[in-house]
Amino acid sequence: MQGTVDGFSYGLVTPLVAYLMACLGGALGLRCTTRALLVAQSWRPGWLALGSAAIGSGIWTMHFIAMIGFTVEGAPIHYDKPMTYASLGVAIVMVGVGIFIVGYRGATGTALFTGGTITGLGIASMHYLGMAGMSFNGTLRYNTLTVAVSVAIAMAAATAALWAAGQVRGFLWSVGASAVMGLAVTGMHYTGMAALSVHLHPGTPTAGDSPATLLAPMLIGPLAFLCLAGAVVMFDPLMVMGRPDWTPTEHKPGVPAHPPAPHPSGRSQLHSRRKVTHRESRTPQNR
Repeated sequence: MQGTVDGFSYGLVTPLVAYLMACLGGALGLRCTTRALLVAQSWRPGWLALGSAAIGSGIWTMHFIAMIGFTVEGAPIHYDKPMTYASLGVAIVMVGVGIFIVGYRGATGTALFTGGTITGLGIASMHYLGMAGMSFNGTLRYNTLTVAVSVAIAMAAATAALWAAGQVRGFLWSVGASAVMGLAVTGMHYTGMAALSVHLHPGTPTAGDSPATLLAPMLIGPLAFLCLAGAVVMFDPLMVMGRPDWTPTEHKPGVPAHPPAPHPSGRSQLHSRRKVTHRESRTPQNR
């Protein structure tokens, strides 16, 4: 029996909140990636890892907030907790691989294409792995063409976002890029949901956690991390303003940082010599 699916059971509330979460994670991730391109090699892995976790947490939280509004008539939905949190790990790891490629190779050419492709595949993998953790009295079926379109949207959005991170054009530029990225990621989610159809079959309700049970850790865990990442962004003025760190990363031996100041003993010797010359000029020639 074909099931009736409703992806907007709470109206526009869940899509709007999901979009804002995608924008928040994207903004923090892009700023961290931008900062990584401006610092010394020793600090770069930390900023890239923070950016990967921010983007991964943002899109994961976006997905499951949007899924709160997803219902199937006559079939209560439950979620497998290990599978659900595995999707978070997949998102962070695959997004991290793409970000590290761009962070070390630059947001141009092959590195940008490779990093954007891997990051986009990570976003799509998170989505469909999270859907695989959903259980109810029925089966999920997907339209292959629509799924391919959703994956293409994710890859294009990730590539554009990484390109924007490499431009280093200031805070407002990153805000606009994160808004576009949030729109693309949310659009990818609902495109993937449009590919979905449900076939119901009779039976007892399946075991698992309800969306309400998963809501608390989703809001407390990833949101707390995003707030922490936001605090790091706010207290780093160079990253907020998009200004490069001009502190030299390497100090070559034998090249002083400042011109040497004259030694005080040299000045005193010069002063004493002038006094001796002045005294000799005043000595009478005839005794």
